[in-house]
Amino acid sequence: MTTPSPTTAATAPGAAFWTELEQALGAQGFARSGADSIPDKYWTDWSGTAPVQPLALVRPRSTDEVSALLRICHAYRVPVVPQGGLTGLAGAAVPVPGCVAVSMERMNVIEDVNARTGLMTVQAGVTLQAVQEAAVVAGRVFGVDLGARGSCQIGGNVSTNAGGNGVLQNGMMREQVLGLEVVLADGTVLPMLRPMLKNNTGYDLKQFFIGAEGTLGVITRVLLRLRPAPQAKATCLVAMPGFDEALAVLARMQSRFGNSVAAFELMWNDFVQTSMQWQKLQPAFAEQHPILALIDVDGKDEASLQDAVEAALGEAMEAGEVVDAVIAQSGEQAKSLWKLREAPAEMTQHMHPPVNFDVSLPQVDIGRFAAACRAAFDARWPGHHSLFFGHVGDGNLHVTTDGKTIGGEDEALEAVLYGLVQQFQGSVSAEHGIGLHKKPYLPFSRTAQELAAMRAIKSALDPLGLMNPGKVFDGAVGDSAVP
Repeated sequence: MTTPSPTTAATAPGAAFWTELEQALGAQGFARSGADSIPDKYWTDWSGTAPVQPLALVRPRSTDEVSALLRICHAYRVPVVPQGGLTGLAGAAVPVPGCVAVSMERMNVIEDVNARTGLMTVQAGVTLQAVQEAAVVAGRVFGVDLGARGSCQIGGNVSTNAGGNGVLQNGMMREQVLGLEVVLADGTVLPMLRPMLKNNTGYDLKQFFIGAEGTLGVITRVLLRLRPAPQAKATCLVAMPGFDEALAVLARMQSRFGNSVAAFELMWNDFVQTSMQWQKLQPAFAEQHPILALIDVDGKDEASLQDAVEAALGEAMEAGEVVDAVIAQSGEQAKSLWKLREAPAEMTQHMHPPVNFDVSLPQVDIGRFAAACRAAFDARWPGHHSLFFGHVGDGNLHVTTDGKTIGGEDEALEAVLYGLVQQFQGSVSAEHGIGLHKKPYLPFSRTAQELAAMRAIKSALDPLGLMNPGKVFDGAVGDSAVP
């Protein structure tokens, strides 16, 4: 392979590049831009970022093909943007001009499931839902769940360190990953799929790629940990007079049930009323309440678990922490209660557009932060439509505002909210990543020293700046180092 002089993202490679690509992948292994050859679904993601047609789209079927592709792109200085299910909300999968988009959708094989050891090996393009269903067949459960389960892919979940509804009990995606196979920018394959919990042999290299949003390499295969399936589950919807009482209920439930508290999803009243309207749901309570919590508790016996949850909520009512509560009496009723929390799936249809925030805060400050946000929004945009909800058991708050109700001033809204995040010493991203949208605000949650260390890692693993350029950090393709 010859090595031409470096190109930039705006300079198309010559005929030799396409010849080598065809030799490595076959004539049908990629699509070039122009004349409807690359479907527009690959031009952007769910973030609403303006679409960009990539120079080429490659949908590899194997790690060898990914390695060959990256080796060629590295030689010709062509940037690469990895894509999973395109469900991200931070713009990390949006192409850049002159790039090759690498969709992992054809690498969708579940290679092995070991029910006895609780391990599963999958290719990166397997959907989260497929992993969940395979785990259930094996008598296990997978520890991460989120609304885009049917579309999002495991490689993307790892690349963004996805969270969701199960973090309180099982941790983020990072805690579910025992091993990775990754292809570096120059085509080097790192086979890190060793099935051991204990492996203290120097740097744990896989951790560099979890949450890196494709800026360090392409994840091709993942070794996942599965969890024991609970024998019983109790689901309840609980109404509380305020956020402090909600924290008291969480503490009470965790004191009583420990790590068996599987979910504690908090919904402010604005979210509850909007969700019921959008989904045409019947109210669970006769009156409206400031805050509702959806709580899941695991156990060994259905009847005794129901009794224990009812007793704990009764004590909370006597203490003034709970105003009202409903405990699901069947699996169908539990699904009905959880339907209330699924309003985010409706946001793109009812908000024009939705402006999404995903922040993490010291748990004790979440209520004050939400009140401060609401007050700041009210002062600047009277009549705004904003919803507050989240996985508050793990400190994660979501805020979504209808862009139409703030006159399209999305950037001003971001400045207000992220400014408050900085004041409360929180994180500008709890689980959605940085991508394009949160780059200006990354210094609000990371010190200059931390950012310098991150840039050093980027420069070491991707010295040409070809892997997902412009995401997380600014940097030009072809630079010898990331600034």
